[in-house]
Amino acid sequence: MAVSTVHLDVVSAEDRLFSGDVRSIQVTGSEGELGVLPGHTPLLTALQPGMVRVVTADGEEEFFYIAGGVMEVQPESVTVLSDTAVRGGELDEQATEKAIKEAREALAHSSPDMSYAEAAAELARAVAQLRVLQQLKKRKGK
Repeated sequence: MAVSTVHLDVVSAEDRLFSGDVRSIQVTGSEGELGVLPGHTPLLTALQPGMVRVVTADGEEEFFYIAGGVMEVQPESVTVLSDTAVRGGELDEQATEKAIKEAREALAHSSPDMSYAEAAAELARAVAQLRVLQQLKKRKGK
């Protein structure tokens, strides 16, 4: 009989954001987009800053933003570990847009406060947060 769910834990350095059975998980791994379904082959991968999209056992979608991390896939469980993880609904759109603007300005003009690499990393994080917010808006529009 085919397994229809897998147990998922989404954990940050400060909190366990999600723990439960899910139908599927989508993340951005070090090699690109990755989808995990029940019965997936064991895997350990680095994760890029971005969205974690989860379809729960009852068919509901949940979105999280992670600032990178690692994901471990085992036959009966998946763990997403990140220093920073936030539920999609807790992201602040205005703060995200402000961070994008500041990072772009820092990239355009050399700044003693932020190196080019720091500005590029901050821009990537802020854009990833904005994508999570856009997915949430799409979902509410349905």
